[in-house]
Amino acid sequence: MAFEDRYGLAISTSSEVAAQRYREGIDLLLSAWPGASEALDTAIEADPDFALAHAARSRTHLIYAEMQPAREKAATARQLVARNGSAREKSHVEILALTTEGQPAKALELALDHLDSWPRDALIMSLPLGAFGLFAFSGMADHDQARVDLCERYKRHYGDDWWFQTFHGWSHTENGSLEIGRPLTQRAFERRRENAHALHALAHAMFEDGSTADAEDLIAGWLPIYHRSGLLHGHVAWHQALLALENGDSEKAGAIYAERLQPKVNPAPPLNVMTDGVSLLWRLQASGHPVQREAWLDQADHAERWFPKTGNSFVDVHMALLAAMTGNWSALEARIADLDARRDQGKLPAGLVVPTICRAARAFAEANYRTCAEILQPVSAEVVRIGGSHAQREMIEDTLLIALMKSGEAAKARELLDRRLHRRPSLRDTRWRTAVAA
Repeated sequence: MAFEDRYGLAISTSSEVAAQRYREGIDLLLSAWPGASEALDTAIEADPDFALAHAARSRTHLIYAEMQPAREKAATARQLVARNGSAREKSHVEILALTTEGQPAKALELALDHLDSWPRDALIMSLPLGAFGLFAFSGMADHDQARVDLCERYKRHYGDDWWFQTFHGWSHTENGSLEIGRPLTQRAFERRRENAHALHALAHAMFEDGSTADAEDLIAGWLPIYHRSGLLHGHVAWHQALLALENGDSEKAGAIYAERLQPKVNPAPPLNVMTDGVSLLWRLQASGHPVQREAWLDQADHAERWFPKTGNSFVDVHMALLAAMTGNWSALEARIADLDARRDQGKLPAGLVVPTICRAARAFAEANYRTCAEILQPVSAEVVRIGGSHAQREMIEDTLLIALMKSGEAAKARELLDRRLHRRPSLRDTRWRTAVAA
């Protein structure tokens, strides 16, 4: 009997159980819902020679930075698919293996070629998309537009598929087309409420268009059905904390950090734990809410264990902020030196903006606000190249805004706020404008 995945693509397994559990596992993976790893493990148990199940399981290991099992599963998938896989399956496995081996540029190149032939290969389509996808972490200045272009190119192949509409909508939202993005995401969420990516994308749309009350209600009503082991549970809570800050409620934001985001209670992937935690602590401190040094040090202990070296620009920026806020100047300068060396060797895709933000972080932490502004302002338009979302990168914009205000550059601060208001009307802008006027 021949088996297919949910998108009608043939899958090489002789087991009906393996095929069924693989389909379930991929849907759980694409919706960031708990149970994907367990479903894929069952598929492998039912058919140990099922290459695609091994490759997908490698992906779930990689997301949680479980590097040894991720590489082992990828290697097994390669061996198996070479024996009995189709051309599509061989390409699929190779792309996933490359991401596991730390070759994102090659993986992106092959993924785009792959989609020309097999546009309904949703797991491969998912790789360039998202705030932490291959486009976002490529160093491109136009990755927001690249995601939209990819989705528009292949949307006819997906129709009203809940997964595709989730990321099609999110891509438009991040690219500034909220009138397209929010309705698409809303429809995706209505089709499958057990879809953390859709909830997350909808929260982004509401954040961007200033519908903070809608976002608060949405998250408060949905988060209780999402188990804390879910991939995005902590990150959705991070959004909840940002909304509290938008309303000036730093006490609530601090409580969310303590209850859901600090490393010892947050089961999210290490990347999410570090970036969400550091950025929220920074925002709390910038909002005048005292942050205990122990909180910064706890984050530092977690981050230094998982991210001791440079490599991902989004990580490097957050590590620099963390080192600056804990006064770990030797670690910060070592990271900057490594980034400079990588840039000189042509190995830093995002370019000059990364070490520049790191230098600005030190100036800011040392209260050299004029220096911070002078360092950061020339590269402010290039911050998009570090990856992540608008909501995440806004922290860097806030750093520049506060530096301008504290160095007496009110006119430049107002100009920066005008640009933000044009993009995103929100309560925070009112609060910042009051600060500038004062």
